[in-house]
Amino acid sequence: MGDDARDAIDDDEIVTWWGLVIEGYLATQAGLMDEIAQRFGLAPAPFDILLRLVRSPDFRMPMTRLAREAALSSGGFTKVADRLVASRLIRREPCDTDRRVIYAVLTDHGREVAAQARHACAEILRRRVLGPLGPEASSALAAAMRTLREANTPPAGPARI
Repeated sequence: MGDDARDAIDDDEIVTWWGLVIEGYLATQAGLMDEIAQRFGLAPAPFDILLRLVRSPDFRMPMTRLAREAALSSGGFTKVADRLVASRLIRREPCDTDRRVIYAVLTDHGREVAAQARHACAEILRRRVLGPLGPEASSALAAAMRTLREANTPPAGPARI
């Protein structure tokens, strides 16, 4: 879109568009998480972590990466991980080649719960997103959000020592 086309959009209109995106996301996410909490007793952060792990190779991920991807602080992630360990859903596993790295790994019980929760999530999203929008608009929405994520994610800075 050229500068002229962008400038032709009224301020109120673009602010309204963005507000609708946020409101639609929040309403959909709230409904999704309410259903997940009712079915599995999982709050959003533990659910997100289980989904990331069940979709990862060998059902494991370095804890620092998992915390970053889940957008949790180090302390916040530690609390969630401690609860997941206590619930026998994950275990901590040291890396064989780098003692600074600790993996979060799904237990057998965690794999079962995560697989069931992922299936339930897909079922809920089919009803709450795919149903109202249809496949084409759902795909376009995902593509648009991917574009926004890429356009607005700052480049990784130099590694800190």
